[in-house]
Amino acid sequence: MRSDQAEHEPPTEIERTTMTVEIRDARAEDWPAILPFFREIVDAGETYAYDPTLTDDQARDLWMSPSSATKSRTTVAVDADGTVLGSANMYPNRPGPGAHVASASFMVADAARGKGVGRALCQDVITWSTTEGFRAIQFNAVVETNTAAVHLWQSLGFTIIGTVPEAFHHPTHGYVGLHVMHRPLP
Repeated sequence: MRSDQAEHEPPTEIERTTMTVEIRDARAEDWPAILPFFREIVDAGETYAYDPTLTDDQARDLWMSPSSATKSRTTVAVDADGTVLGSANMYPNRPGPGAHVASASFMVADAARGKGVGRALCQDVITWSTTEGFRAIQFNAVVETNTAAVHLWQSLGFTIIGTVPEAFHHPTHGYVGLHVMHRPLP
């Protein structure tokens, strides 16, 4: 929970046609539910440039504490039964003079993909970033072959402002580009 958020503040709830997803701040006890899909995604090597040899403790520290900055947050998306379906973390993109632009990372469990979980998580990031006073959101490394994510981010107002050629080594496509995506905030 963010230090400025009251214990009683209600979570964000977003209804999808396939399921109702609640987005709430992640708690330490959520990590065992996040770790399996974190490992699956990182080990696949298709969308994140995280080192698959990270220990579980290193992975937890990376995901659950995305920044030492005061403006950072990790969330989970849960279904009506409380099952963790996905997670996001958000933080200033850069420190100091770059801290007015937010960034975020997202992971969704395989069984929940295509059901609106990623969209709900990103909508929550947009709302949080706006509330926290960020002027924009920038994703620094969206793998160009991750077309589902690229289309989703574009549908939520992000544009590709550049692509770093061959910046990601994909296990089946070889060297592919990383998109930098940007969305201004009101």
